[in-house]
Amino acid sequence: MGAAVQGGPGSGPAAPVALRDLLVEVNDLKRVRSAGRQGSIAERLFAQGWGLLTGGASPEDVALDITATALAATRLCDLDAAFLTAAGLSDQAVSEVLVAGFDAVTEAFDPGLRERLRTRLRTRSEAVPGPLPGFVGALAQQPRAGVTCPGRARILLEPPENHAEHCLMVAVYGVALSPFYRADPTTVFLAAMAHHFHNAAMPDAGFTGEMLLGDHLGPIMARTAQWALDELDALLRESVVRARAVLPDDATAEGRAFHAADCIDRVLQIAQHLRAASLTMETVLNDMELVHAGPVKGFHDRVLADMRIP
Repeated sequence: MGAAVQGGPGSGPAAPVALRDLLVEVNDLKRVRSAGRQGSIAERLFAQGWGLLTGGASPEDVALDITATALAATRLCDLDAAFLTAAGLSDQAVSEVLVAGFDAVTEAFDPGLRERLRTRLRTRSEAVPGPLPGFVGALAQQPRAGVTCPGRARILLEPPENHAEHCLMVAVYGVALSPFYRADPTTVFLAAMAHHFHNAAMPDAGFTGEMLLGDHLGPIMARTAQWALDELDALLRESVVRARAVLPDDATAEGRAFHAADCIDRVLQIAQHLRAASLTMETVLNDMELVHAGPVKGFHDRVLADMRIP
């Protein structure tokens, strides 16, 4: 997909444009909900990932399982393994549906990573989730700040995403981008899942609030992040601390993959609001076929024409 990025002038592209459309589409998992299920798909996958980690699953397995599940859900939404099984499909049929959903959106993926992720959808995980740390629910309840800039009024776009959704999306993006940067996907995933630990306790006032805190910012962030780390057992906490070491800069391949993912998600979150605001009826009716082909399509078209809709 691409060579390692050095970050200097003339070093080649800083990100793989071939993945752009996929990353735009996956972002909507932060906004897809279903009856009987609490929160968005992204929020639930964030909790699922931490449950698997506290249950003793290896970070590598969790990174691959959660990423594969998220990519399959991009088109299938909550037509997931649990629903398909409950609806009476065999294990083989469930796998075939999930792989079809995954294949529909991952053509631009690195071939090796694509096959590793596809394999996760073909086999049912035997991992047993552990207890959810308190920071999981707290991050799901903590709204993101919106668009902030020191010296300017905040721009709030409703509904806001929460920090659990953002962390999950950055983790999935990080895995997807890791081959381009020759980064370890497990490290990137774990770092992303833990990069807003401080916001489990610290309300998000955005860049503006951080600048107003001045010299107090670093100690407060360190203290509140430690509160979340202290909820993990020693072995998992050590892995998370090691992964979080890539967060401060882009000096490592993992740092570059993480910061690319973080930046992309932050901007795409705002872009989807602007995309919705500029949506046209021509796109809805013609490109997206809102009134789609079927036995009553002709009648539908006449009804809309006679009602002068739109």
